[in-house]
Amino acid sequence: MTTSAPSTPAARNLSFDNASTKANQDKFLTFRLDTEEYGIEILRVREIIGMLDITPLPHAPSHIKGVVNLRGRIIPVVNLRTTFGMPEAEYTPATCIVFVEVSAQQAGERFPIGCIVDNVNEVLTIPAGQVEPAPQFGCSVRTDFILGMGNVKDRVYILLNIDHALTVGELTALAAATKEESARQAVAA
Repeated sequence: MTTSAPSTPAARNLSFDNASTKANQDKFLTFRLDTEEYGIEILRVREIIGMLDITPLPHAPSHIKGVVNLRGRIIPVVNLRTTFGMPEAEYTPATCIVFVEVSAQQAGERFPIGCIVDNVNEVLTIPAGQVEPAPQFGCSVRTDFILGMGNVKDRVYILLNIDHALTVGELTALAAATKEESARQAVAA
């Protein structure tokens, strides 16, 4: 997999070789939301690009920004800041969309989704021995979307289970809305 040429300085032209799944199992694409640093398994990342025009979806929750047309394919986009309860922020030249593949297990589908992040940092190798379990805060705080806490050079990265960042219902609704928007655009063309 390769990334497309970035349209912003922060969306670097990263190239990933997925030929060896085992070699990539402990690699994470790291990025920033506000002051927090996160990571997504590199095997889930499909592409990183600068901001695109987003078509809003009617009646969607505020963290679901809409859909984009990426080379003829309609892909839903979420704002990870608002998904995680952070305030929205103005987009900057560093803001980009990380396209990942998620599984809507109830719907039995795998599909791409775009995640708006403040900026992409780098690909880090975080061995299993440097990953602590997600902290437990009691039953009122969801932590099922956290794979663990990566500790690298005195920095802590929140490692995401991207399949659980959105609820199953939201993933299923996104898949359906994306199909509807694709059909609408096909008729319009």
